[in-house]
Amino acid sequence: MPNKILVTYASRTGSTTGVAQAIGTALTQGGAQVEVRPMSEVQDLTPYDAVVAGSAIHNQAWLPEALQFIQAHQAELAQKPFADFSVCITLAMKEGDYRSVVAGWVQPVRDLVKPVSEGLFAGVLDINKVPSFSDRLKFRASVAFGVWDEGDHRDWTAIHTWANELQTKLH
Repeated sequence: MPNKILVTYASRTGSTTGVAQAIGTALTQGGAQVEVRPMSEVQDLTPYDAVVAGSAIHNQAWLPEALQFIQAHQAELAQKPFADFSVCITLAMKEGDYRSVVAGWVQPVRDLVKPVSEGLFAGVLDINKVPSFSDRLKFRASVAFGVWDEGDHRDWTAIHTWANELQTKLH
């Protein structure tokens, strides 16, 4: 087990922040020394033996600042155990299995750094936090048509299970 693990994330409305904190807690309970920090606060990866990076998915992609973080630290990340996770409301859709679709949206990250593990998790749909008026209208219509429900769709059991499995993969 690495001595020090960084769990870093990019979030728009806080859903991904909560997932990152849960992952950090699980890793800490497993005996690791963990720091959970937004990507915007991380300049140097030298102090860390492993990195877990996550992002919300908006418009079928990681947030721009998250992909920029991976690009900026690509060489260092390639030298350390690295895992990634994504939080996407598409995974909460009532009909169909969208895991492979959402996994495809993470390909730009995989093209830069090969992860030892990837987590895909549904997020929170709080229409009042959606910044764009037109996007709020789209979400309201999709809720009205039964595509998904508004609310917290994070599966904490799946998040903790994935984080606990990281214990052995991040060495």
